[in-house]
Amino acid sequence: MGLILYPVSAFAICLSLTPLVRTFSVRRGWMAHPQKERWHKAPTALLGGIAIFIGIIVPLFFLSDMASLWPPLTAVNRGGHPHAIAAIISIGTLLLFALGLVDDFIHIKPHTKLIGQIMVASIVTFLGFRLHWVTSLTIDTTLTILWIIGITNAFNLLDNMDGLCAGIGLIAASYLALLFAGSQPEAAAAAMILAGSLAAFLIYNFNPASIFMGDCGSLLIGFTLAVLGLQYSGSGGGNRLSAVAVPIMVLMVPIFDTTLVTFIRILSGRKASVGGKDHTSHRLVLMGFSERRAVLFLYGTAAISGLAALFVSKTDTLTSPVVIIPLALSVLLMGVYLAQLRVYPEKEFSRLRDRTFTPLLIELTYKRQMLQVLLDFFLVAFAYYLSYRLRFDSGRFPYYFKIFLQSLPAVIVCKFLAFFSIGIYRGIWRYISTNDVLVYLKATTVASIFSIAVITFIFRFKDFSKGVFAVDWILTTGLLLGTRGSFRLFMDSFTRKTLSGDTVLIYGAGRGGEILMRELLNNQQLKLKPLGFVDDDPLKAGKKLQGYPVLGTFADLSALQQKLGFGGLLISYHHSDPGKFNAVIDFCRKNGLFLKRFSVRIDDVDLEARKPLSC
Repeated sequence: MGLILYPVSAFAICLSLTPLVRTFSVRRGWMAHPQKERWHKAPTALLGGIAIFIGIIVPLFFLSDMASLWPPLTAVNRGGHPHAIAAIISIGTLLLFALGLVDDFIHIKPHTKLIGQIMVASIVTFLGFRLHWVTSLTIDTTLTILWIIGITNAFNLLDNMDGLCAGIGLIAASYLALLFAGSQPEAAAAAMILAGSLAAFLIYNFNPASIFMGDCGSLLIGFTLAVLGLQYSGSGGGNRLSAVAVPIMVLMVPIFDTTLVTFIRILSGRKASVGGKDHTSHRLVLMGFSERRAVLFLYGTAAISGLAALFVSKTDTLTSPVVIIPLALSVLLMGVYLAQLRVYPEKEFSRLRDRTFTPLLIELTYKRQMLQVLLDFFLVAFAYYLSYRLRFDSGRFPYYFKIFLQSLPAVIVCKFLAFFSIGIYRGIWRYISTNDVLVYLKATTVASIFSIAVITFIFRFKDFSKGVFAVDWILTTGLLLGTRGSFRLFMDSFTRKTLSGDTVLIYGAGRGGEILMRELLNNQQLKLKPLGFVDDDPLKAGKKLQGYPVLGTFADLSALQQKLGFGGLLISYHHSDPGKFNAVIDFCRKNGLFLKRFSVRIDDVDLEARKPLSC
């Protein structure tokens, strides 16, 4: 049987069995009913993991060589035997499928399920499969068991929205198949088998899903990918850096989601093992994404991270940081963005006040300058490193890498002195403006000039390149402005997508309209959701103000009312034409719309009255 027949058979088996399992589950009443802490809104058939399991186990049976598992390999062997990977996956998926199936029926306690996972992970390590991330056998064995348990549970947690777990598993398995192609055909075939079965199941599981996989599906998916990941790492993975980084990058989405959810649940006084609507996908929906767009966004994140993993697997340790560091920073920033979204009720957050980690939370919340400085430290070091990597080819870079390491501390000191003296840490990222951009340009320019002066004084600029510092200035400026501006863009995007209330049009696309739009965006207590502008100037039609379109003139209001169905008008300026103002009033009366006028006043305060001011 050719290798291509394995995934094809897995796809065909799962594709044909899934509707049968769905019909049987519906008849027997094995349904997932809507619950407060769950996301789905309608009863949905369970146990789709049965079809996934059979789709995987049948091809694996023909691929596996059980005799290769015994006797167990010694600790010095890296990654197990290349012909034993299919056999160990077969045994592990069988055991975890049975564990998940029991949990789907009788809902066993989390610690009981964890014991079962530990036993399966221990069997894997006993048979010679290890990560080989460290030289200590004890530590490496412990890390391997934690890796298998962690990834297995990460996919279990990721099964929280239609098509998410199956889709991310499909993408990860596809990348692993590419990584194993040519060097380890059996591991590549095992990855393709998983991909084929998940591709078939995704046809029925993508939004709107007609069947869920249940724990019997998510656990075996996580286990299979965990073992394939440690097989890549244990077999050498090209070099030591890629052996560690590649499996993590391929499985970045489930690792990120589990880390984010666990961290925030602990800070919120919740049990990490208790379900809830606080996963990455749920937070994206809270931002304004539809369910499908949220899942597709995470698909895209997994695809980009997988591409980065392929790049790292083909390059040396000196080039890999060019991809690893930006990906890590992007994931870190995404975590910071999503963690700011309030998911739990305020009363749950109040539990933090009596916790011992409250001081840490206060530091993270109110003293963000510390995090900004740490972030800038990595940005400055990465920009300087990347400048050398871009300036010198692979043949000359090892020599200049030593110069980079020698001069890096001096450059960091010079840049932070410039940043601090010019005052880039005094601004608020959410409200970054043109003046702030000029401050950052001034700071990075002074920092580069100061760095060149110090390097010249210390090293006489011997073996240094002016081009490196020119590229470094561009990269440092771009990274600083990009990270700061990303917070502004995130908050603006979140605000616009989550606006709720009566839909309105703003009459007047001038300075008053701009100020009014800002007020609507920043004051959600008004309960008004703008759709756009109308203006008496026909030349403004089709243009945008604050990202909202100028839809036409006063003459177009009737057509716009029929098309958009807005609930009212906001006048953004003082109208000097009584006739036009009366026409606006008549239009609103005729169409049952409300009319509000926006104004800004500065009133004198009677200093002698000594009465409390009211808003």
